[in-house]
Amino acid sequence: MRHPSQVLFAGEKPFPVIPVVDHYAGSEKLIVKALQLQNELGPIFDITCDCEDGAHASADREHAEMVAAIIAGDTNRHDRVGVRIHDIRHPHWQQDIEIIVSRAGKRLPFLTLPKVGGSEDVRVLVNELQRVADAAGVERRIPVHVLIETHGALREIWEIAALPAVESLDFGLMDFVSGHHGAIPGSAMKSPGQFEHPLVVRAKAEIAAAALANGVVPTHNVTTELRVIDSIRDDARRARNEFGFLRMWSIHPNQIVPIVEAMRPDFSEVATASEILISAQDCNWGPIQHDGRLHDRASYRYYWELLARAQATGMPLPDAARQRFFA
Repeated sequence: MRHPSQVLFAGEKPFPVIPVVDHYAGSEKLIVKALQLQNELGPIFDITCDCEDGAHASADREHAEMVAAIIAGDTNRHDRVGVRIHDIRHPHWQQDIEIIVSRAGKRLPFLTLPKVGGSEDVRVLVNELQRVADAAGVERRIPVHVLIETHGALREIWEIAALPAVESLDFGLMDFVSGHHGAIPGSAMKSPGQFEHPLVVRAKAEIAAAALANGVVPTHNVTTELRVIDSIRDDARRARNEFGFLRMWSIHPNQIVPIVEAMRPDFSEVATASEILISAQDCNWGPIQHDGRLHDRASYRYYWELLARAQATGMPLPDAARQRFFA
């Protein structure tokens, strides 16, 4: 029986199925703690080691070397530990790429690019990344996640989303608001203002639209709430349901599980997806009827991506679907 990933996207770019949480950690202590939690919960969240804001002044090389060692080390069991490098105007951005990709590129799931001024910055960064990866013998294209936090990046968002190496567009809310020189109030950096101010709403909608139209994951900014679990979950739910974001940043371990829970598909839809896909596979992916409704490859794609997202969040799947599609 043919697997849905082989049948449903022939000749098309498959949509990335990656964990719904991108957890940021800067210091070695916090990275190790995050890895311990990832090994406990499973790969339901990514870890991004932060070389931009995480390194102490004048210790950029040592910090990058530490990050590379962790990514290449035995405690990284799931190969879902990425890195955010310095921005393109920082003197050490190339050093970050050289150290991390040459030492750990074969296990690097993604590289995050901050403060890009537009599509040309992304091209320059991707070209350097590919050059170093080729020299290191990395036999795949390392995906890039692009932080959209400047006026220029938002203006060229559709060009950025269309670049082949881009896997995720991440909204950098704090820098975006700061870049408006006080025209957007500080209340828009937190809820409910971040979901209501017109300029912020416009940016979020444009990022999600460009990402989804180009087969790229839209990733929502962090929530500033660290302890009130219901508020964390509500921010993630609004990001998912009102703006179409499929992934969200975390900056504290308390935020990870509530975001995962809010981003998970509805269980009833998962059960329906399992039934439809099993019947479709039994019919060699031809049209079927399910509960009096006709389904074909167009709806199969929807249900397959829903099922894959559910699996990526650690959601329990019906046994038959798990055995057929994820064994």
